[in-house]
Order: sequence, then structure tokens, then C-alpha cells
Amino acid sequence: MKFLKLIMVLLAISLSASLLAQDADAPRGTRAELSTEQLDELVRRSYQYVAMFNVNNKMALDETNPLSSGGYNKVKANTTLADHTVEAIARPNNDTLYTVAMIDVTEEPIVMKIPAFNSTYVSLMVTGYDHYVNIPMSTRQDDFDEPETILFYSKRTPGYEGKPVEGIDRIIDVTGDFVSAIFRVMPHANEPERMDRNIAAMESIDVMGLSEFLEGEKVEVDFATWGSPPGVRRNLTLREDLARFPEFGSDFEIFEDRLLEVMQFVFNHTTFDSEDELDAALLVLYEPLGVVPGQAFDQAKVAVLDGEAVRNAAERVAGESLAKMQDTKFIEDNITRLFLPKGEMDFDLMVLQSITGPIGQPASEAVYPPLNTEAGTPMNAMNDYEIVMSAEDLPPTNAFWSVTLYDTEQGFFIPNDSFKYSVGENAGYELDKDGGIRIVIAAEQPEGLPEENWLPVNRGDYDIDVSMRVYAPDLERFAKWKTPMARKLN
Repeated sequence: MKFLKLIMVLLAISLSASLLAQDADAPRGTRAELSTEQLDELVRRSYQYVAMFNVNNKMALDETNPLSSGGYNKVKANTTLADHTVEAIARPNNDTLYTVAMIDVTEEPIVMKIPAFNSTYVSLMVTGYDHYVNIPMSTRQDDFDEPETILFYSKRTPGYEGKPVEGIDRIIDVTGDFVSAIFRVMPHANEPERMDRNIAAMESIDVMGLSEFLEGEKVEVDFATWGSPPGVRRNLTLREDLARFPEFGSDFEIFEDRLLEVMQFVFNHTTFDSEDELDAALLVLYEPLGVVPGQAFDQAKVAVLDGEAVRNAAERVAGESLAKMQDTKFIEDNITRLFLPKGEMDFDLMVLQSITGPIGQPASEAVYPPLNTEAGTPMNAMNDYEIVMSAEDLPPTNAFWSVTLYDTEQGFFIPNDSFKYSVGENAGYELDKDGGIRIVIAAEQPEGLPEENWLPVNRGDYDIDVSMRVYAPDLERFAKWKTPMARKLN
């Protein structure tokens, strides 16, 4: 593994050297002439950051996103399951409730107050622009039985270096200045009183600056109070908050129109480790393009990229990753190696997860096996399909599972009048008398099939795909379990 990482760094250095050589006598602002191989390498190295720049900023700042917190250092409890209006992220789930807290530690540490929950499954996932996934709390780790208070800071947060603070239970050194802190909560919809208690807990999660947390308390702490009034970051208008960032959009749009601007912003707000092979390769790659950490973006001082060629490379790389999701052997070999913390992620898998569906959880919390067809060909909305599992074939979970339908091109839910996008305990399902289940993807509800087990599709010539989610999986059993296949019916 270390040898492979070394090879990747050497490839990045080779690309960097090529750029330096071709532009050695040229001023900044000169067009960078890149080969197809070099364009692909640039895209692959950048994809995790482009994807998460879009995801995190859409979660904080996109007023068209129903999950959005409405700004940084704000919290939004989404107390209904996501529907087809959610387009901020590819392949969102439709089986847990989300509370979205968007954290900005550029001016001071941020404190989060978390209540106790009464749910079989709750997790807190923290992710910056680098797309390394951290799960500091989950019911699987015996958390959420008692209230907790967490402090977030980064290496760039002024006036604080990680020392203990009275009243703070956990201190998290995040790798980015702008991070998402997302709670997934199993609502227990079949138990109304329990569901109400969990929703109340979701709605009580709050964030504040450390100065506000300490206000009126005589506590000795190594923290220099910031220069703005306490809580000002929570009082910014959406327009004021948006103005601090390059414009977000689709991944392909960023690659075509403003890759270097976005990457400069990312570089300035991300902690890089010179000893980390992937970090080193990225920094070496971008230096000859005029992008290095700690400087303001200046269009006149960076290389000029062929935006159309970069976008074509991004579409090519994305197509390759989506094709891998049809490879059953590849999925079996790698399904438990996704969404890991820094230092544990394989580079090729990082690219894949950034394209196919960012910010999932590691296998200790959830696994996401795609359901492919018996023939090994992509599913298409011109056809109907069935997925059949006996009681013995059901996913090996210690919490719950679901099956969710998407359009392949964008990874979004397929709009339908029933607002039905997944089958599972929370979105609804009905087991047969023997404890098994038959799920059908069809334009019309099949006769005799429970409505809960029907995934509606709009008839048309476009590809669709199905993802299963298995929360708190029994990984020992999962290693021997066979993912069900979809069978074409017509």
C-alpha cells in the first residue's frame, strides 16, 4: 500500500514538473497545456475537494436546499424524511432524519450542545472540504445516552490551541475551517411518542461561539476573545454569508469555470500534512498552477486552464467511477473500505465516493451495497424490476436497512406523486408471512404488492440505480452475506 501511494505521489510530481518546465519562462496567467492524462490526474486529485466544497456550502448556504441550515454556525432540524426536492448532494438517504449543523471556526472555537436521544440509531458525522469522514459519536459507540457538549476548532482558529475548557466534554480538532456536523436519527415512526421525543431532541441541538458559552463564567482558558461581538456569525444574513465564498454549483461547473479559485479557497481553509502522501501529491500538483496555501486568489497570477477540457476530463473520470458500481466483484472487495478518516482512505476509493455519493459513513456505522441486475447491465426506467429476499436473505443489521431508488445521471430521487423513494422500516415496508420481502420498481403499482414495497419510476429511457443501506451492520455476517440482485420483469 505504501508503495502504491509513493507511485501516486511520483505521478503527481511528474505532472507538476511538466507544468513547471512548459511554463518556466512564461508569466502567471499563461495557458497551461495539459495532456489527457494530466487533465485526468488533475481532476482525480481535486474531486474530493470540489465535491465537498459544493456539498458543505449547499448545506449551509443554498436557500433552495430544504436541508440547508441557512448559514454557517446555524442548525436545521429536518424532522421529515428527505424527498425529491433535495438536490444538494448525490444519493441522499430517505431512511433517517437529518439535523444539519454547519460549523465555521475561522474566528473562534464553536461549541455544540447535544441532548440525549431515545433511538436505536443516532450518529454524528463531521466532514470538511477534504472529505475525510469522522464519526465522533454514535449509538454503536454507546453515545447519546447523556447530554454532551463538544468544542470544534482548527489549526487556524485564533486564540485557542486545544486546551481543556470547563464544561466541555469533547474537543475536536477539525481539518477544515468550514465543516458539516450532521446527525442521522432513526425516528421510530411506528412509535409516535418515541418519535416526538427524538424530534424534540433534534430541535434542541444548538451551536455558539466559545465566547458566548463562557459569557458570565469565571473560567481560566487559553483563549483570546475574538474581535467581533459574541454570536455575530450566527447573525449574518444569507447574502452576507454567501459573499465570503466562491460560488458553489455542480461539480462539473466548478471544474469548467472556476477550479483554481475554488481550490485556492479550499487550500486556505484546510489543514494539510506534509507527511501525508495524498496531501503532498496535491500540493505539488497545484504549485505550478499558482495555487498554494495561505495566499489570496488572483486571476492574473494563476495559470489559465482550458475549462472545457477540464470539464470533459471530469465527466470522463465520473463515468469511469459510475461504471465501477456495476462491477459486483469490485463492490464486494471495497464496500467496507469507504468513508474513512484521514490516513486510512485509499485514493481511488476517495475519488469514487466523491463522485457516486459524498459523505456516507464508514462500514462500522453503515454499508452501502448497490443492487445490480442479474445480467450485470444497468437498470433503465423503460423496464420494471423486482428485488426478492427471503427472511434468511435480509441484510445483517443491528439497527435497520433500506433500499433506495435514484436516477443514475444525477443521483437524485425520482419525483412521484406518492413521495416514495425507499423501502425500509422508516419509509415503510411490509414483510410477507414468512418474514421475507418482494420490492418492485415499476411505473404502476403491481397488483397484490403492498404499496410500501413499491418504488415508483417515471417511464422513460434513462438509467436508474438502487442502493441499499445497512445501518450498524454485523460485519462478520456481512462478509458472508450476498447482496440481492434486481431481476428485470419486462
